[in-house]
Amino acid sequence: MRVIKSLLVIVTLCFGFAAEAQVAVPPLTGRVVDKTASLSSEAIARLDQKLQAFEARKGSQIAVLLVPTTQPEAIEQYSLRVAEAWKIGRKKIDDGAILLVAKNDRKLRIEVGYGLEGALNDVTAKRIIDEIITPKFKTGDFAGGVEDGVDKIIGVIDGEALPVPKPQHEWGEGAFNPEDLFNPVLIIAALALSGITRALLGRLGGALATGGLVGVIAWIVAASWITAGLAALLSFVFALFSDALTSGGGGFGGGRSGGGWSGGSSRGSSDSGWSGGGGSFGGGGASGRW
Repeated sequence: MRVIKSLLVIVTLCFGFAAEAQVAVPPLTGRVVDKTASLSSEAIARLDQKLQAFEARKGSQIAVLLVPTTQPEAIEQYSLRVAEAWKIGRKKIDDGAILLVAKNDRKLRIEVGYGLEGALNDVTAKRIIDEIITPKFKTGDFAGGVEDGVDKIIGVIDGEALPVPKPQHEWGEGAFNPEDLFNPVLIIAALALSGITRALLGRLGGALATGGLVGVIAWIVAASWITAGLAALLSFVFALFSDALTSGGGGFGGGRSGGGWSGGSSRGSSDSGWSGGGGSFGGGGASGRW
C-alpha cells in the first residue's frame, strides 16, 4: 500500500508541475496580441483596422496571437486553451478563427470555430499556412506573413453564408448605454405624448400611457430592455409632474445642450474594450512549421 500511495503522490506532483509549467494565456487586449515584438505598431494598426471592418461587415471575429513559445505544451493544446479563454466568434454561430504563432518554436496554427469548419476546413487552413504564411516567415517577414494569412482567412470566410451581424452599440449589442436616454427621438416623444395623453386620459392615466409608449419607442431605437425601462420610468415621472417641472420656467432638459446623443467614438488599434462574442471551438484547424 505504501508503494501505491507513493506512486500516486509522484504522479500528482508530476501533473502539478506540468500544470504550473504551462504558458499562461495572455489577456485579450485587442484583435492582435503580439508578445514577441515582431510586428510594428503600424502593422498592428493595419491588421486591427482590417479585422474590425471585417467583423462589422461579416460578423465573424478573427484574432492574431504571437507568443515566444507554447512549450512544454503542444501548439494544438495551447491554441485550444486560447480559444476557450478568448471565446472568439459569435455565440451559437461560432464563427471565430485564431491565427497563433509560436515564434521560438517555429510553429503556427489556425484554430477554427465550429461554425467555420465547413469553409475554413483543415485542408484549407493547412494550405494557407504552407503556401501563404510560412514562405514569408522563412525570410523573416513576420508582418507580411501574418497580414497575407489574415487576408486569405478573410477571403475564405467571406464565401461562407453566415447570419448578418446585428447593429452593435458602443457598449455592446443590446447593452444599456446612458447616452441613449438623451436620444432626441425619446425626448420629443415624451414632450409630445405627455400633453396629448394627459388631456385624453387624465394625469395618472396619461402618465402611464406616456411611459409605456416612450418605453416601446426606446426599445425600438436602442434595442435594450434596460434603456426602454428607464426611458419609460423617466417619461412617466415627467408626465406625472410636468406641471411642477415646467412651472419653474426651467423647462425639460434645459441643462443639457442639443445633439447630446451620438453613435459612439472610434477606437484605436489597442482596443481594450473589444472582447470575444462567446464562440465555441472543437479543435478544428491546422498546424504547421517553418
